[in-house]
Order: sequence, then C-alpha cells, then structure tokens
Amino acid sequence: MSEEIIKADQSGSEKDDNITYLSGMYQNWFLDYASYVILERAVPYVNDGLKPVQRRILHAMREMDDGRYNKVANIIGQTMMYHPHGDASIGDALVQLGQKDLLVDSQGNWGNILTGDGAAAPRYIEARLSKFALDVVFNPKTTNWKLSYDGRNREPVTLPVKFPLLLAQGVEGIAVGLASKILPHNFIELIDASIAYLEGEEFELYPDFPTGGSVDVSKYNDGLRGGVVKVRAKVEKQDNKTLVITELPYGKTTSTLIESIIKANDKGKIKIKHIDDNTSDKVEILVHLAAGVSSDKTIDALYAFTDCEVSISPNSCVIEDDKPLFLGVSEILIRNTNQTVSLLKLELEIRKGELLDALHFASLEKIFIEERIYKDKEFEQAENMDEAVAHIDKRLEPWKPKLVREVAREDILKLMEIRMARILKFNTDKANDHIQSIEEEIKEIDYNIEHIIPFSIAYYERINAKYGKGKERKTELRSFENIVATKVVVANEKLYLDREEGFMGTSLKKAEYICDCSDIDDIIVFRKDGTYFITKVSDKAFIGKNIQHLAVFKKNDKRTIYNVVYRDGKQGYFYMKRFAVTGVTRDKEYDVTKGTPGSKVWYFSANPNGEAEILKVTLKPKARLKRMMYEVDMGDLAIKGRGAMGNILTKYELHKIVLKEKGVSTLGGRKIWFDTDVLRLNSDGRGKYLGEFQGDDQILVLFRNGDYQLYNFDLSNHFDQDILTIEKFDADKILSAVYYDADQEYYYVKRFQIDDVQGKRVSFIGENEHSRLISVTWVHYPRLQITFGGKNAERDAEIVEVAEFIGVKSHKARGKRLTNYEVENITEIEPIVKDEDEHNEPLADEPEPDPNDDVPFEINRKKKGDDEEDDKNQMSLF
Repeated sequence: MSEEIIKADQSGSEKDDNITYLSGMYQNWFLDYASYVILERAVPYVNDGLKPVQRRILHAMREMDDGRYNKVANIIGQTMMYHPHGDASIGDALVQLGQKDLLVDSQGNWGNILTGDGAAAPRYIEARLSKFALDVVFNPKTTNWKLSYDGRNREPVTLPVKFPLLLAQGVEGIAVGLASKILPHNFIELIDASIAYLEGEEFELYPDFPTGGSVDVSKYNDGLRGGVVKVRAKVEKQDNKTLVITELPYGKTTSTLIESIIKANDKGKIKIKHIDDNTSDKVEILVHLAAGVSSDKTIDALYAFTDCEVSISPNSCVIEDDKPLFLGVSEILIRNTNQTVSLLKLELEIRKGELLDALHFASLEKIFIEERIYKDKEFEQAENMDEAVAHIDKRLEPWKPKLVREVAREDILKLMEIRMARILKFNTDKANDHIQSIEEEIKEIDYNIEHIIPFSIAYYERINAKYGKGKERKTELRSFENIVATKVVVANEKLYLDREEGFMGTSLKKAEYICDCSDIDDIIVFRKDGTYFITKVSDKAFIGKNIQHLAVFKKNDKRTIYNVVYRDGKQGYFYMKRFAVTGVTRDKEYDVTKGTPGSKVWYFSANPNGEAEILKVTLKPKARLKRMMYEVDMGDLAIKGRGAMGNILTKYELHKIVLKEKGVSTLGGRKIWFDTDVLRLNSDGRGKYLGEFQGDDQILVLFRNGDYQLYNFDLSNHFDQDILTIEKFDADKILSAVYYDADQEYYYVKRFQIDDVQGKRVSFIGENEHSRLISVTWVHYPRLQITFGGKNAERDAEIVEVAEFIGVKSHKARGKRLTNYEVENITEIEPIVKDEDEHNEPLADEPEPDPNDDVPFEINRKKKGDDEEDDKNQMSLF
C-alpha cells in the first residue's frame, strides 16, 4: 500500500474503489477458511459419521471392489479423483480406518496401535472393504450424489449407513475455533441401545476402547462438553517385586507409557529398577521394583504420576445441514437409529417399486403371448411403429383394470422387443408361478413397511449375530478411588532442621535429620510458644527458632493425636489438651494456646495412633502445698478440636513434667470396609464391613481358582478381581473345601486351618491349572449330597458328613476322595449340628464357634467327562 493511499485513508478523503483493505480480506477469507476446515476436514457428519476424506476413501474402494485386495497406493490414487488434498492425508486416513478393524479388511503391516509403530509404505500393504461395510454402508439406490470438485465424477453427499458408525469408531478433529472428540463405543452395546430405543426402553452408552484398560464414566456427561472420563491401564502384581501392565489407556502406546514411567522415576515420584517391554500382539510391560518398595503403593503411584491414568474430555460435535452442532451420544444414537429405520423403509419401498414394475411387465407379457397379439394382422401389417403400438394398446384394453398401473408406451415397446425364441418357450404355469412369487414378495414387503419397527429390530439382531462375535467390551467400567498423591509418592528426599538458624529444608545436609519426605509433601511445624503452621517442603525455608516439633503433615488424618501441656501467659494456669490437626490453610499461623502473650508449651508429643501417655508432674515448693508430685493420665482427656482451651492441669508453679509411662491407643481398633466396586479397603463405611482391626490383625481372601492370601489392613492394598470371599482372618476357623483334582480326575474334600503366611498367595487345591474349586464353607459340620450320573445314574444318592469323613489336616494335603463313581451333582444340604446349636452346647475338644461365621456357599453341579468349557460354565462359584 503506497504512502499516498495511507494518507488519503487517514485523512478521510475519497478512497479508490479498486483497493481491498487488509481488514476486509481477513474478515472474509478467514471466515471462508474456517468454514472450509470445519465442514470439509475436521468434523464428522451426523448422517454417516464420516469426515469427507473417509467418505471419499470408502466410495473409491467401493468402485474398485471386486472381492480382492487392492494396493493401498492404488486406493489412494483412486481417492484423489474426489479428494484433491494430496496422497499423504488420504494414506493416513486410510490407515486409521484400517486400524479400527471395522470397515476395512487389511493385509500386511498396518502398524500397531499398542506400540505406536507406523504402517508400511502404501505400495506394500493392501486393503479391501469388509463384509460389514458392504452390508451396512453402501446402497447406490438410496444415496444422494453430487459432482466431485472437478465436475468429472460424482461422489456421495453422505453414505446411507445403517449403523451408528460414528459412535462405534469415534472421531477426533481440530478445526478453526472448534474441535470434535467423540470416544469409541462398543459394537454390541450400540446395537442393544438401538433396539432398546425402538422398543421404548431406556439405555445408557459408555465408551469402550480398543486398547482395553478400565474407565470411570461417572462424569461422562453423555459425551458433551464439560464431561470427563478417567481411563486406567491394567496393572497387576506378578509378584511382590514385579508389576505387569497388560492393557493401555486409550490414546497411549507402550512407548509413551514407558516414557512417562521413566520420567516419574527420574523425578523421584516412584522407584523402579528397570522396565521390560515384551509387547507383541498383546501388551506386556514388566516393571521391576527397587528393593524395599511396596508393590501396592507403586500401583497407586503409577496411576497418580504416570500415563497409567489419563483424563479424557469428550466434545461431541457433529455437522448437520452444513452447520456444527453439539449433540450427546444418546441423541446421536437416536438420530442414527431413526435414519436407519427410514433407510430400511426406503429400501423396502424401492424394492416394492421394482417388484411392481416386474409384476406389471410379467402380466403384460403373459397377456401378449397367450392372446397371440403378436400374430394379429393389424400388428403385422402396421405401416409404422405408432400404428403397431396403438394396436397393442387397444388389444390390452380389457385387462387394463387388473394391471397394477397404466400401460405406458415404453411398456408396449418393451413387449415388442421379446424374441421369438422366448415366445416359443413360454410356459403358462411357470409364468403364473413367477407372478405369484412376485405378489407374495410384495405382500411381505407391505407387511414389513407396516411393521417397520419390528423389521428394524430384526435387522439389528441380524447384524449383531453376523458381525458381533469377538466384539465384546474390552474396557471395564469401574469407579475409581481418588488417589492422594502425597500418600503414594516415594519419599525421595530427606528433611533437615537447623534449630539455631531457624531453617528447614532438603538441602541442609549438615543440619539435624528429621525424616524422609517427598518433594510434594506438606510439613507441619510446632514452636515452643504454641504457634504452629503448615508449609510446603522446599530446599531451604525459614520457619523460626524454638522449634518444638517438625514432621510430614497428612491431611484428614484423624488418628494422629497431639498431647500438649502449656501455660497461659507468663502467670496463668497450666492447661493440658489432646487434639488432631486434620486440615488448615497453608502458611497461616495457628495457636495451640489461648494466644496470651508469653504463653509457652511445657510438654508436647505426637502420637500416630492416638496413644495417651502417663505424665509425672512436679510442682515448685510452696507454703501449705501438701502434694508436690503426682501423675496424670492423658488418656482421661477427651480428644477435642485444635482450638479448644483444654483442661486445667494446675494453678501452681510447675517445676517439671516428665514422661513416666508410654500409653496405648485410646482410639480403639480401626473399622475396615471392602468396596467391591473399586476392590479397595476403606474406613469410610463403603461396601462390606470386615471388622475392627488393630495390631497384627489380618484379612483373609479366598480366590475362585482355589488360592488364598493374607493381607494386613493397610488401605493401600490392591486386590485381584477373582475374589470369592474376603473377611477378617481367624486362625481358629476350619475351612471345608470341595474340589476337582485334575491329576487324579476325581472329586476331593479337605478340611484345614489357614496357615499364617502374609503376602504370599497359596493354592489349596494343588498346582495343576485344570483343578477346579467347587465349594468352600466355614460351617463346622457340613453335609454333602452326591448324586451320580452316566453309567452310575441308577445308584442312590450318598450323604457325606464331612467332619466325620475326614479330619483337619494341612492345606497342602490332597484330602480324601469323595467317590469313585461318576458324579452328576454335588449339593450342600442342611447340617444336623448347626453352628448356633454348638455355640449353646459346645462339644468336647471343639473350639467355640464364631457367631459371625459366613453362610455356606452353594455347590454347583459338575459332570465328570464334560469338556473344559462346559466345566467353566457349570462350576461358577457364588
């Protein structure tokens, strides 16, 4: 722009009409560009769930389809007839379609979504449309067409997809000022939801990812903006020193996951020795732990500090009528289902029209040949085509009322094209049968149109039966427990205190060592004047002199109790108090005392489990003071809030206070529950109550495969999903177990007490992986009824009194064979001596029963000789 034009513009003088100023160019061109990116590249259409490049690829593949594989390079070339944006974008989009394993049948190295490896070059790999795509995506008769970008070809506006393809595949795209992120959903669940909608029932849809893992959908918000899902890898304990990751969070690969673990290790958040990646067609990442590191705590730390847990924010944005629209996944499914019903109805109507045309011409042909109209003299002597057509039309007049529609000139011209050979071979019976079959098919179509909803449901059921095998849900729906990072982070730093200078931090290597900590911990500081505060750990920070106590602070910790004796001011009374600090504002000062100037703490103790000691108090001599020395039990004080004044210890002058005797916890045992949703222990009352634990109490877990394991009651413990029962461990209880011994191929029963071996998983049915646990019970005198099958089906049922049948032995013992005959069914029946009866009148040499004994588990039937799969189905444990 010249200097003269700029001056003219600034002065407000007349402007040249041929000049387009930058602001106008920006406004118009940018809007056009944004609209183009939104509509033509980034956001899918709600009609078929495809972006333009995906639609054009599928259309090109349909044109090329001959049942054989085509080189991807050829497919890319064919697609460029419709998509003028280069081969790279087409190739990438095609590889992504192939990796979804739904519409494209691929051959060759198409990369690996687990490892992140890319596909081979397009000239090496091949593809064709899957049978599913051919079945549900294409129908030229119901497709709306438009001209391609150069006007030489036609392409579909949208494809007539009769399936919620958008929700099955998911999509992600970033446009100009707009983004779309729709998560993939399960194939079978989408069909079930469509059927439920057509039947007028409620339905819910949640994501399902090809990489497996588990997902918390409590805040999914139907896939709309503002929602979020948490996705976790599947992390299991191979042993106490090795963790194995077998499934990935969506959007992550083994490379990115391992990189995040190494990064967390370098920052000191976790401690690992090394990682082995054994991934091939299935994920297997072995995480080897450093010595002395808790495997349970490390699992939580992996979720807290690495990509083993990620949060995904969906944003369900689609294109409808060339405009972006935000729809929830439920609404998308409803619209797609309605569209499917409309397409099915349209296909039926098109087919009916074709059949009516066929019926019309078959009727005309039958009349034309049977009435020998072609031999009429008027027809043979007609001077031109018009006379011939007019004659045939006149001859057909008597039958016109019975025809399905009016006779057109084209119909007569078509009759005149019938060859003589066909006329000579004409068979009236076959013609009648053909007409009848057409009429029956039309009648069936009319019925289906009238009952289009049941017809659509049957269509979905057929699709499910034909293509649903192997498409079961891969991602487990779970409720995740929030992991507090400070509770699981590795103590990777050491905390020091310089009392003289009043500094604390992790870099004061020559100062007094306090404890191990992490770089994200909070520190609680008590001074001798009674003030205290909480601050973030740092390399070096000034906290003041006269420090009474310094420690890592645990938020919401109600079991750490502080016992304090202080004097109110310089001349006031002495008070004693017990309190907990569960949560305060960081870097804000609080006061243990009443805040009177000159107050001082005379005794202080921090007790992690609420212990209350006995103190020896010595007073200064004073006239008429009879008792100079006495003892105080802090356990007699109630635990109050941190702001409470406390109880008066004495109004006299103190000489000293010393600890006479350490106390025990005044908080009692810890009540523990087991949450079956998240498979975690808690003290918040969620799930199954296990009991009150203290000291060395343990938890017993029986597994469905015939193992047991003892755990402590640490809330960070992790449990596997195949739990049969979980309860507080009682070493005196006797377990009766019935199992099938695969080595001997017979059923055995055994009675034993659980050996106290914490941290080790122990099998009590042998090491053969084909042995199967049938039943367990804590009933003291169980009774079993055995019925027989096969060759022994006529044999009377046997009753086994288990306590008389076999004595109590080690869990390593095989037990005693129940029978040598072929078993049809094993049932536990009502015991003669019930546990409550024994509790009232205990038998000699038998322990008192626990009134909280579990109800015995049912025993399912199992037939000897059934194949392995049948055994799995019939012997599920309750």
